Amino acid sequence: MWRNYLTVGLRALAKNRTYAFINLFGLAIGLAACLLILLYVQYERSYDRWLPDSDRTYQLQVYYQSKTNGDKYDNQGAPYVTKAALLKDFPQIESATYTGGPRITLLKDGQATEVEDGRLVDSAFLDTIALPMVQGDNKALSAPGTVALSEAEATRLFGTTSVVGRTLTLLVAGKKADYRITGVFKDLPKNSHMTARMLARADFPSLFPGDDGYLTSWGWTSGYVYVKLRPGVDVKTINSQMPAWEKRNIPDENFNGNRYNAGDERTFKLVAAPDIHLGIASNTGMTPGNDVQTITTFAVIALLILAMACINFTNLATARASQRAREVALRKVLGATRRQLMTQFLGESVLLATIAMLLALAVVEIVLPWFGNFLDADLQLRYFGHDGLFLPMIALVLLVGAAGGLYPAFYLSRFQPARVLKANKSAADAEGSGHLRSALVVIQFAVSIGLIICTAVVWSQNIYARTVDPGYKRAGLLQLQGIGSKTLEPQADALTREIAKVPGVESAGRTMIGVITGQTSTTSVVVPGRADPVDLGIYSVDAGFFPTMGIRTMAGRVFDERAADDMTTPRPEDPAAERAMVARGAHVVLNAAGVKRLGFKTAQEAIGKTIRYGVKEEYGGMMNLTIIGVVADARFRTVRTAIEPTMFLLDKHNVNWLVARFHGDPRPVREGIERVWRRHAPDVPFDAILADEVIAKAYERLDARAQMFGMFAVLAVVIGCLGLFGLAAFTAERRTKEIGIRKVLGARTIDIARLLVWQFTRPVVLANIIAWPVAWWLMREFLNAYDARIALTPVPFIAASLLALAIAVLTIGAHAFRVARTNPVHALRYE
Repeated sequence: MWRNYLTVGLRALAKNRTYAFINLFGLAIGLAACLLILLYVQYERSYDRWLPDSDRTYQLQVYYQSKTNGDKYDNQGAPYVTKAALLKDFPQIESATYTGGPRITLLKDGQATEVEDGRLVDSAFLDTIALPMVQGDNKALSAPGTVALSEAEATRLFGTTSVVGRTLTLLVAGKKADYRITGVFKDLPKNSHMTARMLARADFPSLFPGDDGYLTSWGWTSGYVYVKLRPGVDVKTINSQMPAWEKRNIPDENFNGNRYNAGDERTFKLVAAPDIHLGIASNTGMTPGNDVQTITTFAVIALLILAMACINFTNLATARASQRAREVALRKVLGATRRQLMTQFLGESVLLATIAMLLALAVVEIVLPWFGNFLDADLQLRYFGHDGLFLPMIALVLLVGAAGGLYPAFYLSRFQPARVLKANKSAADAEGSGHLRSALVVIQFAVSIGLIICTAVVWSQNIYARTVDPGYKRAGLLQLQGIGSKTLEPQADALTREIAKVPGVESAGRTMIGVITGQTSTTSVVVPGRADPVDLGIYSVDAGFFPTMGIRTMAGRVFDERAADDMTTPRPEDPAAERAMVARGAHVVLNAAGVKRLGFKTAQEAIGKTIRYGVKEEYGGMMNLTIIGVVADARFRTVRTAIEPTMFLLDKHNVNWLVARFHGDPRPVREGIERVWRRHAPDVPFDAILADEVIAKAYERLDARAQMFGMFAVLAVVIGCLGLFGLAAFTAERRTKEIGIRKVLGARTIDIARLLVWQFTRPVVLANIIAWPVAWWLMREFLNAYDARIALTPVPFIAASLLALAIAVLTIGAHAFRVARTNPVHALRYE
């Protein structure tokens, strides 16, 4: 019996190749899309599960929310001081480690190069994060002055992984020292929230002997803290005790005579290593994170595309019912039960899904390398094992077979032999089937139109994000990292002046914040007449910063070289100089957002006003800052982040980046700057990048999202059009005699073509009723995540609808004209 079912099924496919092609092609595309997205979802959820003891490894995250203005910032980083406090109060913690601090510079063969993904760590790092070791063990970094390399880094530096016992010369925080290699660990895979090619054992107290807050401040997020829990410990118990832990450990501070505690605005939480990549602080880590919403969105889209292919199967199976009605009737006359007939038709559906799955696997194998490169993911197709796809593939085949074949099986098996076998009576005209097919076509094109709308909106937002006015002149701007190195401090002024004289360079300046540098620094100030302090971003710059960036002055003036503007004090800290500065006060420049937050109505009104700023108690506790200028808002971060109300200080010691304004070809300018840099700072790596390149890199993920929406939209339209073409072909075949009679009675070709086209474009028009509200809601939520965003106008909705209608008309128009031009004699010769 089963052999007979298989034979009949194969014959049915071979008999109508158009039907078979449309179903197989559509199902193969849908299944391939589902498999690719399944691999992507599987990959995104596999982050850090490769790590030994990943179920016991946790990261301490800090979630900040201002009590004065509601600003929120979720951070994977944590203060250095939290590690000791966790170990002191929670015996459930087996070990804890900290990684952070300044950059690592490698000195080799007379060249200084920054170590890519170099990490300063403490002695417990490998005890807490059990990286698989190739040479050495988890005690490799127990002593200061030791270093562990990844296999790739060891091979790059020495040409071999057998490097234990060799020595590297490193420059850290201005201190040069030899480090002995004591371990080699396996390269971290891409599905890791961490990056590390070098782990250098550091003694953090000795790196910061002056303790400028790095070691003791609870508000200084300076690195990453990890803990390993003892076996059997429930992390929920520890997280529930965090509020009490904060109160025990975070000391009260005095600010303008009022109590202040950093814990009042911060929530601490231990997050499991496998949950970091998709967590709420995913965008503040060592690698770009993701979110569950994005992954769910693409998974739903892939399922919708597969559902569209199933709709094609259902529509075409019911549309061509007349071709199999007599077969069903004869089988019933010969004794076949309805259950047997349903089994046969469901078997044919599963057979079709199986063939489509084989085609889909071939497509996946071909496109997987490209898809992985596109997503920058190490995607691998495994059929067996804990992450194998064999069982999901079987489930998909059965699901698709049932979804596509269940209704046709019920529909075809209910035919009554007496009605079917009557002369000139077709069961294909069964009541209600036409309405169902129209409804399913409406759903198909609703999905297609919705995806086209989403693609248009995401793409438009992407273009807008790249081209929106950032408040400074982006073109002709070069950004250099490392000017804040302690090695460069004595000659930073001379180096900046020399760079400004390089041919092609118009000006140069130094800053604590640059174009998407990831730097965040906030403070509280007191405004006369207001009881509560006000939070502002605080960033140091020099006098050349604003002219170099091209930021417009709205009122007053910006910094120059006069002494009253300069807040730079000697290093190491000189108490007498600090007290003298506090006594005389200082000048600051605000941006427009800062003026608004401080409560001034206009930029001009803020000029000359005094605000108070907190300093160490031994230096007076508070100092006066006079507002001398207001500049226009500048967007130093991506368009997802709101422009920060900011206060700028002139402090040449607290800067990290140098910006240079140039004209002409950037290559000779960059080379000229590099020569000057090498001459002044041979021990500091030269790291320069164009601002345009920074912006392009920052929006790579948005680019990929727009392109994925576009690919899915194309697939949806192709599948929808295939189904529409098949329905048009079978409907035209069923109405052959009607068309012949209409032509005999005088109907023109254009009239008949219009009749056929309208029959199938009407569902496309109705699809807008579903697509528009859903797409509007989804895109409103998408755009609300951006501070600077496009307006959600009717243009993409109308354009998507017209495009879908045009595609539908072209799909069935040519076929309709061909049918309408057929000689009526051929249709009516037997009447």
